[in-house]
Amino acid sequence: MFAAGSETPMTYCVGLLLNDGMVLLSDTRTNAGLDNIATYRKTFVFEAPGERVVTILTAGSLSVTQTMVARLREAIEDPEATPDTSIMLAPTMLQVAEMVGAELASVRHDIDGKMNAAKVSTSASLILAGQRAGGAMRLFLIYPEGNFIEATEDTPFLQIGEHKYGKPILDRVVRPETSLEDAQKAVLLSMDSTLRSNLSVGMPLDMTVIVRDECRVGSRRRIEAGDTDFVRMSEAWSLALREAFTRIEI
Repeated sequence: MFAAGSETPMTYCVGLLLNDGMVLLSDTRTNAGLDNIATYRKTFVFEAPGERVVTILTAGSLSVTQTMVARLREAIEDPEATPDTSIMLAPTMLQVAEMVGAELASVRHDIDGKMNAAKVSTSASLILAGQRAGGAMRLFLIYPEGNFIEATEDTPFLQIGEHKYGKPILDRVVRPETSLEDAQKAVLLSMDSTLRSNLSVGMPLDMTVIVRDECRVGSRRRIEAGDTDFVRMSEAWSLALREAFTRIEI
């Protein structure tokens, strides 16, 4: 028996920080019971084109992540918003990460009190990506407690959710100098590996590309089940792996 709001965290999200920009991808599957699998968007974009772009990818309790995003939006739309209350006014992306982390922790604390009796997990994690005019692009992984780590040149990608199946290809091919085109291919193949190995991750997918110093979303794409380009890429990747396997000698 599942309690109301007891969504099982079923997702995979990945973000890449590259010299030319950032590429972000999330699935949309959420489970609220054995026979209740639904689709919810897990990529949220806030932007003032040319001035600032902030993108948040979410994994974990839907109750927590939806409430957190709603509170962030409310603070942005507040006529009396200040740099201390709105992620669209904060002077640095580091402060944006601190604000988002604090909001995540606050929401978890509020919901924990309501869900403890039902022994329901309220764990949630985030990928935060963005840039403000005059500042650097930054990519953060925010943990359920509100603390975070940041992507670097040595580790130019971050993952949340069911990440283990999609990590090997990223480890092998993603570097800061990877082009945005190749980066999109990499995250899609990373997702393809996850989809094949874990039924808790599912279509459709949401991909977001942010070009360096444009401070806006360069492109957004929803990839539905059966998408011709995605199917072609998946089949080509499977064929390439099989051919490479047969060529390797022991």
